[in-house]
Amino acid sequence: MTPPAKHSLTALRQALAAGTLAAADIAALAEDPRAGAQQLYARYQRHQAHQAAAAASFAQRLQFEQDLWPQYPQIAGIDEVGRGPLAGPVITCAVVFPRDVALDQDLVAVNDSKQLTPAKRLALFNLIMAEASDVALGLATAAEIDQHNIYHATEIAMARAVAALWHQPDYLLVDAMHVPVAVPQCKLIKGDARSVSIGAASIIAKVCRDRLMDTYDSVYPGYGFRHNAGYGTAEHLAGLQAYGVTPIHRRSFAPVQAALHADK
Repeated sequence: MTPPAKHSLTALRQALAAGTLAAADIAALAEDPRAGAQQLYARYQRHQAHQAAAAASFAQRLQFEQDLWPQYPQIAGIDEVGRGPLAGPVITCAVVFPRDVALDQDLVAVNDSKQLTPAKRLALFNLIMAEASDVALGLATAAEIDQHNIYHATEIAMARAVAALWHQPDYLLVDAMHVPVAVPQCKLIKGDARSVSIGAASIIAKVCRDRLMDTYDSVYPGYGFRHNAGYGTAEHLAGLQAYGVTPIHRRSFAPVQAALHADK
């Protein structure tokens, strides 16, 4: 069966790309003997398989929440960004989703922020902010990191994120950390890839910290903060040698200590 002219292969390709391919068009493609039509139908089948796999993966990453929701209606996912850099704060985030998030197919790509492109993170950032019932950030400065060490400063920042929520949660799902608050919680290794709530928190924290480091790049030029987010890249280390240590550098970290000693 050859599709009518108004359903040209070009139009059908456009409909497939837009996600508006009608059931009748799909059936017609399946019966169309033209090579182009069969290629388009195979592409449609691959797309459907990809969508089904993404939905199944999303459901799996939502399983912790699904199991806990009957007893704990307000579950916050907690994650951090910025433990490793030489400069800038560690930023944490707490995200609470409503129970009907399971029906929101726009969020199926929510995952560990490190697995996403900057463009995808930004798109998901906007979706998460629109769909979450509560979102809050916590921060520990470079000075606090130097005072407490990075692990304990991260704990402090996570507690601040929880405290900043509009409504205190009933339960916490935390990426590989314990939060020093009196709320039941579960520490999940690689939790940002295992829990939708933690993954969402990792995305919000990452986008917010990257934006902050972009600002610091203007305040303290020469270190490449816009490109390296404060991590110890060659450009950053060269900036330390050339311009010295800034107020946002972590003086307890070895490369920064070396730069301080070099200035004496």
